[in-house]
Amino acid sequence: MGTSTLELNRDLPALEIPFIREMAEMTYHMWQLGWDERNGGNISRILDEEEVSPYLNLDGGSRVIALSFPVPELAGKIFIVTGSGKYFKNVISDPETNLGVIRVASDGEHVNVLWGFKGNALPTSELASHFMSHIERLKADPSHRVVMHTHTTNVIAMTFVHDLDEKKFTKTLWQMCTECIVVFPEGVGMLPWMVPGSAEIGRKTAEKMQSGRVVIWPHHGIFGTGSTMNETFGLIETVEKAAQVYMLAAGRGIKQAITDRDLSELAAAFGVTPAAGVLEV
Repeated sequence: MGTSTLELNRDLPALEIPFIREMAEMTYHMWQLGWDERNGGNISRILDEEEVSPYLNLDGGSRVIALSFPVPELAGKIFIVTGSGKYFKNVISDPETNLGVIRVASDGEHVNVLWGFKGNALPTSELASHFMSHIERLKADPSHRVVMHTHTTNVIAMTFVHDLDEKKFTKTLWQMCTECIVVFPEGVGMLPWMVPGSAEIGRKTAEKMQSGRVVIWPHHGIFGTGSTMNETFGLIETVEKAAQVYMLAAGRGIKQAITDRDLSELAAAFGVTPAAGVLEV
């Protein structure tokens, strides 16, 4: 597995590079959970120069990909990104084909491929949503690094049977598991159903990311962000667990739940501030 080598280290397999192995292991794990069927799902992570420079020539990359959406705010930044049309389950066996490391050019209008995307592959079709979300989350949190989109089964199911008002949706999720209000006190954002892959859905997602780290696309999946891959996965995992509990319990008739006062006291005990307008206390 992972026999491809990097430009400056011909004897070093790709899967021995920490940031490539991390992405390969995460995508495989998400596929095993059933969240990323076929070519569903995409991930991008900002890489710092010091973690990349021992393995890649940062001035290299003869292949240039034009962007249809200029992102001057991200000029010079390096990303590892999943490929368009690629299957998460295949990343760990062939990272060079299914992943790429790209650097945004100084004008913000194109990217240079530093490694990967073998066979003329392209970055995820959701790159607009990723880049726009990165821009907004960096404004809110300079430690931000990761955008993760996945088709979490129970979150999708819940969007078919629950009111799509984001405050109501947030409150239900908080009530399903005690840890939820602590893990995502800002709640979840909710978009109307939209055609994926467009700049428009990217803009709407990014608007929600100004005040939160989770955005739900009804009947499609979830966007989560964070400072590390584990943190971002854990955030999505917590939302998905709450949705799973709801889907298991709602059909049987919920007789009791964590009250608004309980949730308020829980937030106070853990020093977090719940999203305004959700709790009635």
